[in-house]
Amino acid sequence: MLSIADALQEVMKTHGVRRRDPRNEVFDAWNRAAGPLAKRAVPARFTGGELLILVESSAHYHELLNFTGSLLHEKTNALLSTTKVQRVVFKLRR
Repeated sequence: MLSIADALQEVMKTHGVRRRDPRNEVFDAWNRAAGPLAKRAVPARFTGGELLILVESSAHYHELLNFTGSLLHEKTNALLSTTKVQRVVFKLRR
């Protein structure tokens, strides 16, 4: 049995609806910076200047960690016109 809050959250997640939240600005900037990769590298949390990105596959994880991650970090801050995102952490989604 689910609570109404959990059921509503699941429905919103299924339909791509997010609550309005200050992180959306950062999440939106990441998604624009990442382009097509954003479908496989999804922002999950932004706290204390740290942006957590959940990555779909180990191949994308290694690409972000070793090659494109720092460029996307810089591009995200450029889109925000700030250095709000101080660190980007990539975590393989399990």
